[in-house]
Amino acid sequence: MAVPGSHDAGPCQKVDDGMTRVFTLLGKRWTGLVVAVLMPHPVHFADLRRAIPGISERMLSDRLTELGAAGLVVRNVDEGPPLRVCYALTEAGAALEPALKELGSWAERYLPESGPCAGAAAAADRAVTRRS
Repeated sequence: MAVPGSHDAGPCQKVDDGMTRVFTLLGKRWTGLVVAVLMPHPVHFADLRRAIPGISERMLSDRLTELGAAGLVVRNVDEGPPLRVCYALTEAGAALEPALKELGSWAERYLPESGPCAGAAAAADRAVTRRS
């Protein structure tokens, strides 16, 4: 007799270590978007912030620090005046492009824009427009 909550599928399959490492880093909110914005060319901090609506300066700074520590992003200081900081993908970061493009194509096919998140985003946009 089967015990409730158990199954006979044999030993449970463990998640691949590589996938665990990838999603531990890239699965955090905003991280994939930061990488996507940096793909075409290096970007200044303020431009990154404008390109990703809703991200705070603190969160953007944290994500860039994490990506830098992982060897995916490099921080360059443009001597001024004015002094500006620019971020660029390293070779390892740029190597993510095919995988991220494939995920984008998958999303276009299987994640309709009319899902629950799209409706919430549209409502938020309407609320902002009314306040303006």
